[in-house]
Amino acid sequence: VQLQAFGGGLVQAGGSLRLSCAASGRTSSSYVMGWFRQAPGKEREFVAAIVRSDGSTYYADSVKGRFTISRDNAKKTAYLQMNSLKPEDTAVYYCAVRVGNEYKFWGRGTQVTVSS
Repeated sequence: VQLQAFGGGLVQAGGSLRLSCAASGRTSSSYVMGWFRQAPGKEREFVAAIVRSDGSTYYADSVKGRFTISRDNAKKTAYLQMNSLKPEDTAVYYCAVRVGNEYKFWGRGTQVTVSS
């Protein structure tokens, strides 16, 4: 499975961005696609995830109410709509696919920078 994330950029605080992550290659029908982020000097952290089969979603507390994850199964693509962005959301964002209990496949990150 190959993943390609795009949509990052520079935005002012309070603004919005939408990230996309397209999967290619062999994928099962029941994988989970997640978004993670890593800020400079910090550990990578979970942001959101969506179950491909039933659309169940999960969010980190820090983004609940501001970020929305969705998916288009036909396009094998997941989206992360980020609203009310804060400077602390600045990070490199990664998408990943979980198989079983492990996020096994990772895409290259996309930089999100929120200016104050």
